[in-house]
Amino acid sequence: MSSGTLAESGRSGRGVLTSLHIWWRMLVICLEERLAYRSDFALGTLMRFLPIVTQVFLWTAVFAASSRSDIAGYSRDNIVAYYLLTMITRAFSSMPGLSGGIARSIRDGSVKKYLIQPVDYVSFLLASRVAHKLVYYAVAIVPFAIVFVVCRSYFPPAPDSLTVLAYLVSLVLSFLLGFFLEATLGMIGFWFLEVSSIIFAYMLLQYLLSGHMFPIDMLAGIPTGLAGISLADVVRWLPFQYTAYFPASVWLGKVQGWELAGGLVLEVAWLAAMIIICRLVWRRGTRRYSGFGG
Repeated sequence: MSSGTLAESGRSGRGVLTSLHIWWRMLVICLEERLAYRSDFALGTLMRFLPIVTQVFLWTAVFAASSRSDIAGYSRDNIVAYYLLTMITRAFSSMPGLSGGIARSIRDGSVKKYLIQPVDYVSFLLASRVAHKLVYYAVAIVPFAIVFVVCRSYFPPAPDSLTVLAYLVSLVLSFLLGFFLEATLGMIGFWFLEVSSIIFAYMLLQYLLSGHMFPIDMLAGIPTGLAGISLADVVRWLPFQYTAYFPASVWLGKVQGWELAGGLVLEVAWLAAMIIICRLVWRRGTRRYSGFGG
């Protein structure tokens, strides 16, 4: 191996280490920011558990009124377990304030500091969200444990180890997919001065089609006009199901075998597509951006 090749290899190695060091420092800084207001953060986290009681009473009333033992293949216990599991998925995939914060930084000009400093904006935002989730689960782990112990009677027996592994993988992928979906949405601010209405419309659509409000299986009886294709079939090809429905269905055994493998492959494909789209939107947006304000 020539000396030039060795030097180039050394520079490449140092570059990787430098990038990792920068990313680690960003993560540490973001963790410190999250912990600065830990009391407010803890209170907000605990308040999110209140809707659980509402859901138990709601679905108990629905099943009592319908006089049916199951709806779309879900018993009352299945529905309650499903909703609790979607809460975990949403805790991974939801990115409160991300898209709005990006659009606001573009509008007020504060984003320009990331254009002149050796810090990648998307990487910084990702580190910030990782920090947010670490602090969130540090606070929420005890309430989550209490809720699941109290509600354990609603759950079927625990799945096998391979299913648990697939469930954990789907959660990590849902976090990354949720991040790049909302980051891309916020970067629309490079083209539109005000994007709050677009963000609201997206959040509403995502809430309905992700399966957070009700399982996607309940859409199976709604035709689309295409032969043999229901609305549920269409929704399952969209990325939204991976932010709530899919991981919960994996744990409950609603998705198994080749359907599970295909679902994970499609989730990875959507994630790869959104990473590429996010980077392209960022690159094109910064090329046309004029750094006013800030």
